[in-house]
Amino acid sequence: MSHFIDIHQTEMVFHTKKGRFHALREINLGIDKGEFVALIGHSGCGKSTLLNLIAGLLQPTAGGLLCDNKEIAGPGPERAVVFQNHSLLPWLTCYQNVYLAVERVFAAKEGKDKLKQRTLAALDLVGMSHAIHKRPAEISGGMKQRVGIARALAMEPKVLLMDEPFGALDALTRAHLQDELLKIVARTQSTVVMVTHDVDEAVLLSDKIVMMTNGPAATIGEVLPVPLARPRDRVALAEDPTYMACRKAVLDFLYTRHGHPQRDAA
Repeated sequence: MSHFIDIHQTEMVFHTKKGRFHALREINLGIDKGEFVALIGHSGCGKSTLLNLIAGLLQPTAGGLLCDNKEIAGPGPERAVVFQNHSLLPWLTCYQNVYLAVERVFAAKEGKDKLKQRTLAALDLVGMSHAIHKRPAEISGGMKQRVGIARALAMEPKVLLMDEPFGALDALTRAHLQDELLKIVARTQSTVVMVTHDVDEAVLLSDKIVMMTNGPAATIGEVLPVPLARPRDRVALAEDPTYMACRKAVLDFLYTRHGHPQRDAA
C-alpha cells in the first residue's frame, strides 16, 4: 500500500570543510494523507535535515522521496514550510506578506479579488484579521508565527512542514498556538510533518511520533502511534492513561535508550 508521502532508503551525506558528514542513513517512512507526524530526537539527529528533504530544499545522496506518487525533486507549492524564525519580510504588512505567497501560487489563474479573499481568509483562520495593516516589528513573536502559518496555509499546500515553529515562544503563547494549530488542522485536514524537541507537544499534536537515533548517521529508531481521539483537550489529557503511556515511551526512548548523543550540532 502506497502512502501519501513515501521515503525509501534515503541517505544524506554532506561534504564539509572538515570532510564527509553522514547525517542520515536508511530512512524509511510512510505518511498517510491527513496524518500529523512529529519528528523528535536529540540535537544533531537530522530532524531538520529530514524535513528539508521532504520540502525539496535538499536532495538525498541516495534513496528517494515521493509525495502524492510524484518524486520530490525540489520545492513546490504543494509543500509549505513554517520555520522557527517566522521569515516575514519586515517592510511588508501582515497582509502583504501573505498576499505575496498567494500571488505566487494562484496569480496565473485567479484575479486580484480572489487573491485578496484567499489572503484575508488565511489571516482570519489564524486569528490575525485585526492586524492586517501592521508590520512584523509592530506585533509579538506569537503573532508573527501566526502570520507565518497563515502564509503557508494560504497556498493550500498538500503538506504543511513545520520546523520547531513554537520553539522561540514563551510557554503560555506556545500552548495557545498549539491549541490553535489543532483547530486549524481539524478544519483543513492538512497532512503535517513537524520537528520538535518537546515531548508533550509531540504527544498532544501527533497521530504518530517518529523517534530518531543520535547522529551522525542517524536513522529512525522507532515509530510510536498516538491513539488519542480528536478533538484533543490538553487539560483532559493531563491524566489520560494513553497520553501518559505515550509520553513515557518517548521519554524512555530519548533518555534511557538514546540518552547520550555523540554530537551537539543543530
